[in-house]
Amino acid sequence: MVSFMIDLLGMGVMALTAAIPRLRPEACNDPTNCSNPPTKWQLAVLFSSLGLLAIGAGAIRPCNIAFGADQFDTGTKRGKAQLETFFNWWYFSFTVALVIALTGVVYIQTNVSWVIGFVIPTACLALSVTTFVIGQHTYICQKPKGSVFADMVKVIAAASKKRKLKSGEGVSFYLGPSTDGSSTTLIQNRQRLGFFDKAAVITDPNELNDEGKTKNNWRLCSLQQVKNLKCVTAVLPVWVTGIACFMLTDQQNIYGIVQAIQMDKTFGHNFNVPAGWMNLVSMITLAIWISLYECVILPIARQITGRKQRLTMKQRIQIGIVMGIACMIVAGFLEKDRRASALKNGSFVSPVSIVMLLPQFVLAGLTEAFSAVALMEFLTVKMPEHMRAVAGAIFFLSSSVASYICTLLINVIDKVTREEGHSWLGDKDLNKNRLENYFFIIGGIQVVNLIYFRFFASRFVTEKDKDNRDF
Repeated sequence: MVSFMIDLLGMGVMALTAAIPRLRPEACNDPTNCSNPPTKWQLAVLFSSLGLLAIGAGAIRPCNIAFGADQFDTGTKRGKAQLETFFNWWYFSFTVALVIALTGVVYIQTNVSWVIGFVIPTACLALSVTTFVIGQHTYICQKPKGSVFADMVKVIAAASKKRKLKSGEGVSFYLGPSTDGSSTTLIQNRQRLGFFDKAAVITDPNELNDEGKTKNNWRLCSLQQVKNLKCVTAVLPVWVTGIACFMLTDQQNIYGIVQAIQMDKTFGHNFNVPAGWMNLVSMITLAIWISLYECVILPIARQITGRKQRLTMKQRIQIGIVMGIACMIVAGFLEKDRRASALKNGSFVSPVSIVMLLPQFVLAGLTEAFSAVALMEFLTVKMPEHMRAVAGAIFFLSSSVASYICTLLINVIDKVTREEGHSWLGDKDLNKNRLENYFFIIGGIQVVNLIYFRFFASRFVTEKDKDNRDF
């Protein structure tokens, strides 16, 4: 709720910068020679609103997924099936909202009024807050159990202090105040990251007080705390796969649009397709696939086979990676044709139609529909219920890390390939670059990612995992 209010405050301040003339600099008659720069306090207001939006969104997004997942009883078959469907429909609604924002709202801002364009999302956010408050008594709310990250640091510290301890028969583990004996078997039977088990070993009875609780959390941790750390480390190999997949969608959102700018954008007789609309193709493809999968394909498959059998997480992740490889191959060869055609005609804009970009944007949308949704489901389902917010944060972190890696990769390629003032990616004119080589490099990364997932990371994705026993 606090994050909602922070986000709403940020959106409200942003709307005020458009509505109140004093909160923004005077309009420039000549954009190339503007003599009315914003004042420091005007910039402070603008950056404050952006900061509030970032803080609010950063807190809402991971908790949004976790809170939605908490509403289903995963102890029943019906609850598990509903949870699997939830991830698809969550991503569907998220994508539809983006499509509306990038079309209707942007159109209003640029052609009608910036004030109205900012008031609309502010009003929608206020409506969502109101709806949330009205239904708060019907929600299933998990009680907070402290900081998971602080517990992980304590486990590492406690295990390091007991690093010389030898495990064997008769070793006593600290179960914790609310953990049953089943966790003892869980930890003892797993060889993965057994070093951290030492954090829960009772080496001296004096480590516990009269109530059976640990006296020093930095020397003795519970088995549940150890399990939490193992859960996070166990999802990291699959998380790396997700980063590579997001690298593809990230660069497609950038260079795919740049390609569109230097292509023939006429469609039909009089309509010019805005280059920025090409990203909508990926989003619409994702939404269409999820709708078809949930509303058409699954019901038909159930009628034929007599059971509701969905694609497994392994299958979806691998299909998504293959789609990504195909996307980069198509994009690379299309860019070669686009560039050759532009050079042949001696023009900045290639005569190749923007319609030719549809296949690569469709494939990019399918990559996200398969891999990203499966990754989100994997992280949420494989974490204990009290760590689902952490799972959401890790999911969105993978997208951010992918953006930073792409930026680093572009800078490295530019430096390595620069000769006589030109490089593969160094010129604003794509006709002077070799963007197709960059696409093939990203495609090669996806091939390595497929091999990595197929022969290593996939072993961490277990479809019939109960209570995270693989961790």
